[in-house]
Amino acid sequence: MASLNTLRTRFGVVLSIIIALALLAFILSLKAEMGFSGNDPKVGVIDGEKINYSEYYDLYEQVKAQSGAQESDEQQAAALAGTVWQVLFAEHVLVPGFEKAGIRISEQERQAMLSGRQPSNTFYQAFADPRTGVYNIAYVSQFLSEAERNPQAMASWKQLNEQARLERASEKYAALVRSGAYVNSLEVAQGLTAANNTFAGKWTGKRYSEIPDSLVKVSDSDIKAYYKTHKNSFRKLPTRTFSYVLFEVEPTDDDLLALEQSVSEVGAEFAAAENPKAFARANRNGRVAENYVSAAQLTDAEADALFAGRTYGPVLRNNEWTMARALDTRVAPDSLGIRHIVLPYTEEALADSLLRVIRGGGNFAELAMRYSVAEQTAANGGEVGVVPFSSLGGEFAAALAGAKQGDVVKVSMGDAVQLLQVYRAGRPVKHVQIASITYPVEASAATVRDIHNQALSFTVNAKGSADKFNDAASAAALTPRVATLAQGERTVRGLEDSRDVARWVYGADEGDMSEIFKVGKDYVVAVLTEVDDDKFTSVEKVASQIRSQLLRDKKFEMIAADLKGASLDEQAASLGSEVADFSGVTSDSFYIDGIGLEPRLIGAIGAATETGTVSAPVKGFSGLYVFQVDDIQHSDAQTAEAEQVRARAMVESRVSQLVFPAIQELAEIEDLRGKYF
Repeated sequence: MASLNTLRTRFGVVLSIIIALALLAFILSLKAEMGFSGNDPKVGVIDGEKINYSEYYDLYEQVKAQSGAQESDEQQAAALAGTVWQVLFAEHVLVPGFEKAGIRISEQERQAMLSGRQPSNTFYQAFADPRTGVYNIAYVSQFLSEAERNPQAMASWKQLNEQARLERASEKYAALVRSGAYVNSLEVAQGLTAANNTFAGKWTGKRYSEIPDSLVKVSDSDIKAYYKTHKNSFRKLPTRTFSYVLFEVEPTDDDLLALEQSVSEVGAEFAAAENPKAFARANRNGRVAENYVSAAQLTDAEADALFAGRTYGPVLRNNEWTMARALDTRVAPDSLGIRHIVLPYTEEALADSLLRVIRGGGNFAELAMRYSVAEQTAANGGEVGVVPFSSLGGEFAAALAGAKQGDVVKVSMGDAVQLLQVYRAGRPVKHVQIASITYPVEASAATVRDIHNQALSFTVNAKGSADKFNDAASAAALTPRVATLAQGERTVRGLEDSRDVARWVYGADEGDMSEIFKVGKDYVVAVLTEVDDDKFTSVEKVASQIRSQLLRDKKFEMIAADLKGASLDEQAASLGSEVADFSGVTSDSFYIDGIGLEPRLIGAIGAATETGTVSAPVKGFSGLYVFQVDDIQHSDAQTAEAEQVRARAMVESRVSQLVFPAIQELAEIEDLRGKYF
């Protein structure tokens, strides 16, 4: 039955805009409560509308509670935060836009989605059978029965319907924009040429690298003029740059010796333990495997010890101490071919009845197709396939350890009861179940305290300015690292568990030094060096990039000025180059042999309509090129009709990918959450 708890479990955190829209229903009745005594800070701006802390926080908590999402690691927390932000974007931008566009979802459409005639991801997530993945309309009725008695379930039912309507509205909008995609006759003709024409000929040219940079003058005024003309190319988000030093926590030689001694003592106790399973479970680093493994799945040393009844280890391997003992030994087929019939746990009586029928000669495959609720395998007579015995655990391993071909067993586990038929049994192989204990090689508590004290001393010496920070780093033989966070980024690349560092960066003033942050096993101290809220990267920061572009442009002009002669050979001689051949070039080619990746040159060759004519100079990325097409091979592999279909499909796909990101860009979003969340 699709209970309220089941629905909550299945929702999860979904990052796509479509599913983010579905979550919008949670905010329809939201009334932000001021929890800051009148001070409700701004955490963002969407399409000119301020997003307050309280509004964002309340929605965050609602989405987390409704979806059952967790914040056990930074990735999950970031996913949840991203979903909430998209919900706010939908409320402030998309939903008003849908209303203005006249996009509505009728009651007939809602019913069609609910019935499954027009699939809805929202309803599917809520009412799909968890075992088969098939949408089950009966679950809807069951949930409505519960909703009649449970106000919370009724609220969830209303939210589900709103979510589905919003999902379908977004699909309609995307389809509306996509329907405007058009491919004209010129594009079709160009596509045919790209698909059907292959070019061969000769080329010559000169690389920019052959001209020393010292011979080319690029002035500051040239750089500024280029920057002014191409300023939109340097648009960016606000950024904050900081320097930080990393205090790495690594075990000392004394730590390694102490750990080795401790592990040896535990190893001796483990080897002597009368109940190794209980001993392993009592150790915080212990693990008891549910499945059985063969010797082939172990190292030679492990297999020699464990299959002989001895303790393996302690052994230092992959930076951790490992020890293991065999708990149980079974001789079982190395692999099993299995069919199954899956029934709900409430159908125990039916399972016993079917078991008697099968053992009396009944056709397992026919019964699987008729009774099994696992529709994907039921359609194939319950066929699961051939699986290794070592992949089976718990009740399945116990039931099938001594199985022979033709055996049928019953296994009750979780919310299902299964009948398993063995139609193939591999060769008998000895398997063992293992209890293991592992100790990672890590610094002792004393070493951790010592490293933290070093960081503390550093903060005393570095406080005051970025210069003092650098001086203290030099005195401590530490190399400062530089990182930049763009607006909206929540973590620092290369630093583990760095959310607190990022939060500090967004709240600090230029020149501020941070507290000591724990990042993974290490410590970090940082100083904020620059706050750049400009919408464009400054000309000073991109000067070297512009200079490189201007060097290429001016070298092209210099080479073009030296280009003389009517024939390709004469032009090659004027450049001090040689003529080379090219072949098999199409408009869709990625590179040309002997030249490399030069899209402009490939495009110019692909646009040629005559043979025997020397081209105009082509400004490539790496040099100047001229060419002569000697042969154009034409095929009819692609027709105009097929090309139009292909081109239109590509345009529609591109539109679908860009429609919502384009709206986000137009909304001019300001994301300031990093300071608080």
